[in-house]
Amino acid sequence: MGFSSLLFIYIFLPANLVCYALFSDIRKKNICILLFSLLFYSWSSPMYLLLMVAMALINYAGALAIEKNRGTKKATLALVLDLTASLGILAYFKYLGFFVSIVQQFGGLTGVIPEIVLPVGISFYIFQLISYVVDVYRKSISADHNFARVLLYTSLFHQCIAGPIVRYKDVANDLRERKTDINSMNDGISRFCVGLAKKTLLANSCASILDMLIPESMSQIGSATVLAAWFGGLMYMLQIYLDFSAYSDMAIGLGKMTGFHYKENFNYPYTAVSVTDFWRRWHISLSTFFRDYVYIPLGGNRKGIARQVFNMLIVWALTGLWHGASYNFILWGIYFFVFLALEKLFLLKCFERMPMLVGKVIGRIYTFIVVFFGWIVFRFTDLSMAGTMVKSMFGLNGNKFTNLETNTMIMNNIIFLMICVAACTPLMKRVAEWLHRKSCTGRISYTYIYNGLNILIPIVLLFLSTIALIGNSYNPFIYFRF
Repeated sequence: MGFSSLLFIYIFLPANLVCYALFSDIRKKNICILLFSLLFYSWSSPMYLLLMVAMALINYAGALAIEKNRGTKKATLALVLDLTASLGILAYFKYLGFFVSIVQQFGGLTGVIPEIVLPVGISFYIFQLISYVVDVYRKSISADHNFARVLLYTSLFHQCIAGPIVRYKDVANDLRERKTDINSMNDGISRFCVGLAKKTLLANSCASILDMLIPESMSQIGSATVLAAWFGGLMYMLQIYLDFSAYSDMAIGLGKMTGFHYKENFNYPYTAVSVTDFWRRWHISLSTFFRDYVYIPLGGNRKGIARQVFNMLIVWALTGLWHGASYNFILWGIYFFVFLALEKLFLLKCFERMPMLVGKVIGRIYTFIVVFFGWIVFRFTDLSMAGTMVKSMFGLNGNKFTNLETNTMIMNNIIFLMICVAACTPLMKRVAEWLHRKSCTGRISYTYIYNGLNILIPIVLLFLSTIALIGNSYNPFIYFRF
């Protein structure tokens, strides 16, 4: 969701909602939102709109073929052909250049590495279509005979270019019948405004501070002070959560405005007490996709501990590769596999033997450290730069511990840091829930405060976010790498 996509939402969302509200028939509502979704995707990536439609058509036909031939070898053949087509298209656009570079590097071949532009959101909508076809094959859902509905599912502008990965069975009823009331609309607007503020006010500011402290330049990373390296790493850790979760917040909010109900994609992962717990809370739709469509079909934990660990290795290597065609992403996936395997084998049992409070404190510190260094590997596609960053953090580049510039930068942003940390915890959510409970007791003062804040906060956040978008041309969009 780049700047132009956010601009699209500002311009066309009100028009879409008005158009949508004019129709009572679900078919007309679907046509309305489908047209806006296709226009939205063509606004972001006009060259690849036909590719999205073609992929929706291939998987629509594949699902029908599976259902028609259910229980026969033809159904399995249809599934294999469908998956081959979907994964083949994804591999061509996302990984061909990477694979060619590997062949050249290790095979001694020469030639031009193809530069292929990655279609926006292709990883998300292809994974959605794969889940749809596999679920039809598993008899979890029936194939939809209406191509327009399948195309709408594929292209829903709320989440088609930045997630979360939505399964067809989770929105099947919404595609056929949905209603919106004033409460859903209010909740949707509030959630969207929170997500927009996370992105424009917090994540973008974290990125700006990070780039001033630790620019992606080998010489500048190597000369950064120890304190700057640690603070910069913390800024990236905050940025990537605030950026990723912001998209999900906006998607969930936009969905509620038009009657779609998407599942939560982030559950305050930085409060996790283990790496296993972290991955139950981080990018939930992606983690559960790999669990249900890769890990369990490989055998899951049903074939002994050795096979289970091997299955985990496959899953996490693929999880890393999904994030990008680069060695650092594969290493990042394997890095997390190592800690997840250790926890599966014995580490979680060690935490469980400790007194509850001690175990949770140690678990959170350990998880924070693991995730912190994981994001360093994630950030730098050049692994030598990641190594230089780690050396700077421990003063191994001959760099100073701190200097006036670093101290000034940190002191000027200490309040901002506290706000970002609070935004990564359920603190504000619990305050809102407490106010809601108080308002339900019948005390008028709490009712006025709760209702007033529900109206005021989204307006303020939207106003501040709009000012930030207009006044700041720096809008890094991390999700576009995927």
